[in-house]
Amino acid sequence: MSEHDISQAAWIVTLPDHAATEDFARVLSEELKPGDLVTLSGGLGAGKTTLARALVRILAGDPELEVPSPTFTLMQVYDGSLFPVVHADFYRLSGGYELVELGWEEMTDNAVALVEWPERADDALKSERLDIHLDFAPGGGAKGRVAMLTGTGSFASRLQRLKAFRNLVERCGWTDAVRMPMQGDASVIRSYERLVKPNGETALLMISPPRPVGPPVRRGKPYTTIAKLAETVHAFVAMDKGLRALGFSAPYIYCEDLDTGLLLIEDLGSEPVVDENGPIPERYAEATRLLVQLHSTELPQVLPVSDGIEHSLPPYDLEALLIEVELLADWYVPHIIGSQLSGSARAEFVNLWTETLGEILSAPATWTLRDFHSPNLIWLPEREGLQRVGLIDFQDATLGSPAYDVASLLQDARVTVPADLELKLIGLYARERKSADPAFDVSGFARAYAIMAAQRATKILGIFARLDRRDGKPHYLQHLPRIEAYLTRNLAHPALAKLKVWYETYLPRLIPLADDDAPPSS
Repeated sequence: MSEHDISQAAWIVTLPDHAATEDFARVLSEELKPGDLVTLSGGLGAGKTTLARALVRILAGDPELEVPSPTFTLMQVYDGSLFPVVHADFYRLSGGYELVELGWEEMTDNAVALVEWPERADDALKSERLDIHLDFAPGGGAKGRVAMLTGTGSFASRLQRLKAFRNLVERCGWTDAVRMPMQGDASVIRSYERLVKPNGETALLMISPPRPVGPPVRRGKPYTTIAKLAETVHAFVAMDKGLRALGFSAPYIYCEDLDTGLLLIEDLGSEPVVDENGPIPERYAEATRLLVQLHSTELPQVLPVSDGIEHSLPPYDLEALLIEVELLADWYVPHIIGSQLSGSARAEFVNLWTETLGEILSAPATWTLRDFHSPNLIWLPEREGLQRVGLIDFQDATLGSPAYDVASLLQDARVTVPADLELKLIGLYARERKSADPAFDVSGFARAYAIMAAQRATKILGIFARLDRRDGKPHYLQHLPRIEAYLTRNLAHPALAKLKVWYETYLPRLIPLADDDAPPSS
């Protein structure tokens, strides 16, 4: 390989022996997914088939699987444990046109394709790929090899992340752990994996690369900037350290790569605060008490991330709150209701929300975690007191109304909180806040709760419609009736009287419930 080729490699890995090659194959296998193309280049005897054979056996879940070289058959298909694997050798091809006769595209559409001698048919292969060039290691005799990896298309960032992951686990002593995918959340940029060591010890890998800058939507700024969504993993690290400093059960961070957005964090488990019947009252009560303690504490507005790096919590300001409620007009109204708002109707909507939110913005602010609800709360029965409530997914925290997180918990978007339990826990929150601070305004909090609950419900109707329409996640639509019911209940509060008329006029589908179903007004 020329010096120029080496300079283009994103990652160079030394493989001193066969065992190292097999371990390298395991590392690669955990990154591969259906539709991936891996090209294996290098001279005769460089180890292309050896690496491909190790990959096939791992992906098939059979270490003894017979994997002959496909030099004469051209390609061989294997049933992988999760998806098919196509192992091909193009040495005997004279051009990419021959792949059409072989049915290459159909064969590899939902499979991982491992291709030796790709240069013989390169014109017919997609450009987005992982290329592994193998060569003999200098001074390594016949055993040692050097693998030079280059990614193109989306594989470029994936390869950078894989390299950073390996550096991370080597620093933290987790190189022997197996990566296991976890079910994703509504985020389009953040994902998690569970790492499991041979002794059963576990940790979570949080994959949160810097958020791409989206198109400008207002005054030259993208939606994420206006809505005060975290741009990098720095926000999570800062909030995690801040919450742990207060004695709360946020996950301990074992290791971090801030530039790539990789964190190796404590695995808090998966015991929920709900069961098949809905919220577990005792656990919801403890989560409510956690908010009482958080909101009764004088909190810093700037938090340390690492040496020389700080994170300032952004204000949950009018601009952010308005662009969120406008998601209703952008996504829910056209795609769920099936209509369009006139310019005047939308302007009235924005003006009414601006007026209603005025009292929220003039009130004292606290840490608003923003996603304080059942999917992000983990019950830790082995701990004591408030530490039994494990916290995750708080990277978008802002400085805002204390009522927001209380509403997020007690009007959970994914599980129905009965109205009587909601009222009981609102009362618990108010009593304990009043006990800690006799000046706490119970009536003012009740108004703020109704307003912020309505703001959140309005926003989520738009978000879930967007997740269906834009992101191809239709399962979120099943939650819409619950959120519509919450919104209707909130609109019955006197603080939202003008907005209630607007919703009745332009969204008659949302028929108000009786006034006695509203959150308490005092």
